[in-house]
Amino acid sequence: MPTPRETARTETMAAILGAARTQLADIGPAALSLRAVAREIGMVSSAVYRYVASRDELLTALIVQCYDELGAALEDADPQGGKPVDRWVAVCDALRSWAAAHPHEYALLYGSPVPGYRAPQTTVGPATRPTLVVVSIVVDAHRSSPPVRIEHDIYSAARDFVVEHYRQATGEDVGGVMTTDLVARTLSAWITVFGAVSFERFGHLVGVTEDTGAFYADIVRNLAATLDLSGR
Repeated sequence: MPTPRETARTETMAAILGAARTQLADIGPAALSLRAVAREIGMVSSAVYRYVASRDELLTALIVQCYDELGAALEDADPQGGKPVDRWVAVCDALRSWAAAHPHEYALLYGSPVPGYRAPQTTVGPATRPTLVVVSIVVDAHRSSPPVRIEHDIYSAARDFVVEHYRQATGEDVGGVMTTDLVARTLSAWITVFGAVSFERFGHLVGVTEDTGAFYADIVRNLAATLDLSGR
């Protein structure tokens, strides 16, 4: 059981992040202010600095929180044990729904970089969490019949990264399944999905389609074929 002091610290940090997310919506990440956060939660700024030492540290905490929330949303949406194509569609739909429900958080993660901010290494694990949900679907689809090994040198580092982070998250070595070719297709498909979500969120589909939902669903289904999920 956490001590009263630990509980108080957790609650205070939650309040700080909540106030920061309000600022995120009102003024954007570049203008985030620890002093304004302190005023919002009724603390003196010196007390807030005992929890987060700088604006960049606060941004990092926000980014980690948002990546974890998105990762959890995709994990919850994945009907594990179902057909890979159905899992893929469900996860892609959950991504679009999360972005619509959390537009400012989505923009923080996948929009324009914050001037002067460089994300530290501690954000890498949380940032890979959403991608690993998709990797698990692809792995399950190809586990019994791995694709023909086609080597793409430009994806060798990406393959090593994916395989290692999947091993860290699950304890399973999928190096025999995730060839460089399959990693290339997986990353290309997932990046395309994010592109479709971002185009909708940032207003770039105006004049392209009036039914953005059907447009997105068609993209997702086509990408399932690229990943060879539909027939499995």
